[in-house]
Amino acid sequence: MMEESGIETTPPGTPPPNPAGLAAAMSSTPIPLGIVPTPITQQASLTSLAQGTETTSAITFPEEQEDPRIVRDQDEASAGGLWGFIKGVAGNPVVKSVLDKTKHSVESMITTLDPGMAPYIKSGGELDIVVTSNKEVKVAAVRDAFQEVFGLAVVMGEAVQSNIAPQPVGYAAGLKGAQERIDTLRRTGVIHEKQIAVSVENFIAELLPDKWFDIGCLIVEDPAHGIHLEAFTQATPLPLEFVQQAQSLTPQDYNLRWSGLLVTVGEVLEKSLVNVSRTDWHLTFTGMSRRQMIYSAAKAVAGMYKKRLPPRTM
Repeated sequence: MMEESGIETTPPGTPPPNPAGLAAAMSSTPIPLGIVPTPITQQASLTSLAQGTETTSAITFPEEQEDPRIVRDQDEASAGGLWGFIKGVAGNPVVKSVLDKTKHSVESMITTLDPGMAPYIKSGGELDIVVTSNKEVKVAAVRDAFQEVFGLAVVMGEAVQSNIAPQPVGYAAGLKGAQERIDTLRRTGVIHEKQIAVSVENFIAELLPDKWFDIGCLIVEDPAHGIHLEAFTQATPLPLEFVQQAQSLTPQDYNLRWSGLLVTVGEVLEKSLVNVSRTDWHLTFTGMSRRQMIYSAAKAVAGMYKKRLPPRTM
């Protein structure tokens, strides 16, 4: 080593430092306890020492690979946990009650804004019923009653005439008229032999001397389950004079006189009173419509029918 003007120089004959030797020297130098150099620091240090020489020394460390089986198991566990949570919430009685109340509230709001939507909202399910009439007063009453009892029900009407007098007289005539409507639809092939049918037939009867009443007869027939039920609406009092007019307008030789009268009491009332309809004169006399009366009886018979059905198997 020579010193000139305070500058230290290396003689020309001195060989350059060997990087490998420096690396060995560094590796032999003790590392203070608690300080562990990272792989990146080690590789950077060795590479920087080897710069400017023809030989480079790089130490590579294998990267840790994730096991795909572990990742898949974790994903499945996460999915299973979420699915289990959803199933648990859906099966919770409190949550189910809240959902049912919400559904009922939405349906109530829709039917309040548009009452005509009620048959569409509650139409469906496994219960398929045919009413032996296309008159809305009968079909709507039966539909509302069965949908109230069963939740969902498809209820349709089919027009058909019975082979009795237009105004049946007596319980026997009322029952016969209702049953004949069902039999006619089956016989003509309009409904199949296993179809559930509901028939409504109104008649008049003298329950007490000179005390006449209008009554509705309902029949539910389900051949597939061997169920046949009968029910009656409330009795609506009739003034004697209107019954006598209907009797006087029916010829004595009328061929269906055995079952009733040629002219209905409703027709007589419509001609005799102002603003009275032949199809719903009950509202004028009692404050309760005929549809409401049929609905009440239909709801009762629907409840009896539901109890007769065999329990459903899952």
